[in-house]
Amino acid sequence: MSETFLDKILAIKRGRVEQLKSATDLAALKEKAFSVRREAKGHRLRAALNRRDHTNIIAEIKRASPSKGVINDKIDVAETARQYRDGGAAAISVLTEEDFFKGSLDDLVAVRNAVDLPILRKDFVVDEFQIYESAAAGADVILLIVAALAEDGLKSLLILARDELGMDVIVEVHSEDELKTAESIGADIIGVNNRNLRTFEVSLDVSRRLIGMRPSGALMITESGISTRGEIDELRSIGFDGFLIGETLMRSGNAGETLRGWI
Repeated sequence: MSETFLDKILAIKRGRVEQLKSATDLAALKEKAFSVRREAKGHRLRAALNRRDHTNIIAEIKRASPSKGVINDKIDVAETARQYRDGGAAAISVLTEEDFFKGSLDDLVAVRNAVDLPILRKDFVVDEFQIYESAAAGADVILLIVAALAEDGLKSLLILARDELGMDVIVEVHSEDELKTAESIGADIIGVNNRNLRTFEVSLDVSRRLIGMRPSGALMITESGISTRGEIDELRSIGFDGFLIGETLMRSGNAGETLRGWI
């Protein structure tokens, strides 16, 4: 089988993580992560997504992508975060992957210093080091991608982030089998990615299909390919609790006004 986009991203990410681990005082990082989380309010995203009187949009800061190239590399991330807050975002997602999405953990820190909303670190998590790193930087939420990890690895990282550090975890799926894996590890927030991370093709039919398999008690987020209020209304009507939207907002010219119009 030929190498996919996801394979390439994961290979580079694992190399970066190993370099960081070798240059980091791991004990100090863990101590800081637990210290930050003791002061933070736990499970903020879950509380936000449970609002039924609000269109719960997770607004994303995204400079670039492998499929679209540069989307918006001139942004002031702190100002964009404030626009999202003022536009009514339920939470903010910050893409921190460096090589393909042109993000950084510094972007997340800037957002954390600018607003008091739940913040998702959107990245390709392959090691518990990244969870401690995320918590220490001020993230409230991490993403675990079923296609990127074996089931036992997913479960151990979920337990560390959610149960030990009090963070929320979005477990991302793209197929029926991946959704069954998410359910089997006890995921309570599931993100349905309409973009296939192996081919980067996008279809909202993925969300339309998988919402019918919602595990009991789980919140469901739909991600990627959403660009209109009509699509949000449809997906909300069939049961989605949240909507992760990045590219359309990044290209809008006025992210806060676009977001306010949808909400």
